[in-house]
Amino acid sequence: MSEPIRIPAPDGVAPAAQYSHVVSATGRLVAVSGQLALDEDGGLVGPDDPAAQARQVFENLRRCLAAAGAGFEHVVKLTYFVTDMAHMPAIRAARAAHIPDDRLPASSAVRVAGLVAPEFLLEVEATAVVGE
Repeated sequence: MSEPIRIPAPDGVAPAAQYSHVVSATGRLVAVSGQLALDEDGGLVGPDDPAAQARQVFENLRRCLAAAGAGFEHVVKLTYFVTDMAHMPAIRAARAAHIPDDRLPASSAVRVAGLVAPEFLLEVEATAVVGE
């Protein structure tokens, strides 16, 4: 795989501080399903605490990526599903613990009326590209 190419602001598109508008890469695609704030036993982590839930979600993403031979350095796209956009700073802080600002993936954030159960505040899915 070549190093992913990140284009934070293509010509004529307003720059984004929290993501890259375009990321391209070649290699093997890894799709990680949306992760919730569940520990390894299936218990909820951080009831009513978006920061604790975000940390657990990113830990789950890390484990899922590792199972496919990938890491956060291979992530080209993150999709966030949040019940309240006020949770985004906590999500960004959890992401920053794994992905430096100069390697931000493409991203989408979607406010949803609810997730699979009301105690979940956020869900994050990832797309990565790794070498053969």
